Amino acid sequence: MNRPLRALIYARYSSDLQSASSIEDQIRVCRQLCAKQGWVVVDTVEDRAISGASHLRPGFQRLHEAARDGVCDVIVAEALDRLSRDQEHLAGLYKRLAYHGVKIVTRSEGEIDEMRISFGGLMSSQFLKQLAEKTRRGLEGRVTAGKSGGGNCFGYRVRRGFDAGGAVITGERDIDDAEASVVRRIFPDYDSGLSARSIAAALNAEGVAPPRSGGKGSGSWGSSTIQGNWRRGTGILNNELYVGVRVWQRQSFVKDPDTGKRQARLNPPEIWVTTEVPELRIIDAALWDRVKVGQAGIREAMNPAGVDDPRPRPERARRPDYLLSGLVRCECCGSGYSMINRTRLGCSGARNRGSTACTNRATIRREDLEERVLGGLRERLMHPELVTAFVEAYRQAFNESAGRRSSDRDTARRELAKIEGKITGILTAIEDNMYHPSMKAKMEALDGRKAELNAKLADAPEPPALRLHPALGDRYRQEIGRLAEALQATSTRPAATGILRSLIQEIRMMPEADAPGGHHVELVGELAGILGLAEGRAGISRPDMRKPRRLAGADDESLTVVAGARNHRYQHSLQVPV
Repeated sequence: MNRPLRALIYARYSSDLQSASSIEDQIRVCRQLCAKQGWVVVDTVEDRAISGASHLRPGFQRLHEAARDGVCDVIVAEALDRLSRDQEHLAGLYKRLAYHGVKIVTRSEGEIDEMRISFGGLMSSQFLKQLAEKTRRGLEGRVTAGKSGGGNCFGYRVRRGFDAGGAVITGERDIDDAEASVVRRIFPDYDSGLSARSIAAALNAEGVAPPRSGGKGSGSWGSSTIQGNWRRGTGILNNELYVGVRVWQRQSFVKDPDTGKRQARLNPPEIWVTTEVPELRIIDAALWDRVKVGQAGIREAMNPAGVDDPRPRPERARRPDYLLSGLVRCECCGSGYSMINRTRLGCSGARNRGSTACTNRATIRREDLEERVLGGLRERLMHPELVTAFVEAYRQAFNESAGRRSSDRDTARRELAKIEGKITGILTAIEDNMYHPSMKAKMEALDGRKAELNAKLADAPEPPALRLHPALGDRYRQEIGRLAEALQATSTRPAATGILRSLIQEIRMMPEADAPGGHHVELVGELAGILGLAEGRAGISRPDMRKPRRLAGADDESLTVVAGARNHRYQHSLQVPV
């Protein structure tokens, strides 16, 4: 007498958005099938809220074990796609079950053979691909309409409610004032010179709730939460939504076939979807741009050669420990001065390589050197000869630019006069009944060029006479005084330190027994950068010292006077004993 087949029922549903009762419904119809066939149900296996595209499901793995252990003779499911939606995984399951003599039977397709496995796996794979495409198309439409493509980020909350037609509002975000205030704090702090690590530590010390990671308010602030990845747009400092720009499809996700985990891959910029959402702006564009410049500077410091190195060197971008770190040089051997104990600086060449490299064993207190440098900036940089040198360099650059502009205008005027003469000649020929059809095309070309030249002359007016503000020297002294005060205040010290260091190329130390601190100290800086501080900036911030702003009273064209080795025409390097 043949014994009835032992049946193992499998049921699954995909996500939390589907009804959990689907499991009970699937088991019920499978039990009906087993009863009709006279099979004995030995167990039921379930996978709740797990995609059929993954093979790392507890229930799915249990099917393999049951066949191997001889628990059942047949696997019963509602449909083949309940077992798997991946062609490879479905074929592998069928192959292993067949090896152990276990059949697959579904209520929808009946007994499954190799052909149904191939066809069913292909259909399931196509279904997932089409579903992904439809979902992506729908999300792109929402993003293009100015709505969110899914998810939420720090500084915003999901808008709840109903629209005028009574439908549930979806894809809308509002600024969360409490979280936005933290964002408005992080950007200026970073712009002022604080590191992401320092900002995170301060936020944690104050108990500021971090972005949600699992549960509301869970976890803590970390440097990566703030710094993130600039290429992928992650991290507080890289979220363009804070300046009212939503970027969607910056990256896509693919599943690792071995682990089933999703891996993020950066998409090419040409397929990104970018929309303006000014109502969600939290910070202004100028602050955003300064932060981007600061981040780029750190990346360049970490990888100065510009090599695409997967392992950049963060220590290269380390912020200086002291006001003058890395700027102090020994005049005898060219080595840097470093801290030889807690308070004093000395030549590192003499200490690390011995007297054959350098005989300078003199030392100086760090605080004394800093005070002398600040004193030199306050008292000596506005020497009349230095101001005269700067003004002369500025005049040369201005006159050269003005000369080029005047020359261009003269060339345009001469060409315009020739064109007007040709136009007059054609009109005279027409009046004398000498018209030829070719004259029309030539007349149109001359009229077009005439319009171009008139527009060029209108856009390039005569350069005004050079005027320099008479209070330039006083303004500079005032700004130097403010800089010194800012260096003493905790809140402005990082920014002030950055400004001061940008003014100085190096500090040359010459041992001299009779000099204060045993050293004659010479301050070397770029004249254009130093005098750029005097151009009217009222507060302490982080101006770009690579290009001085316009002097008061000059014309609207920004003329750069480069001092130092970068421009040999206007080389006015500043050397001041302090």
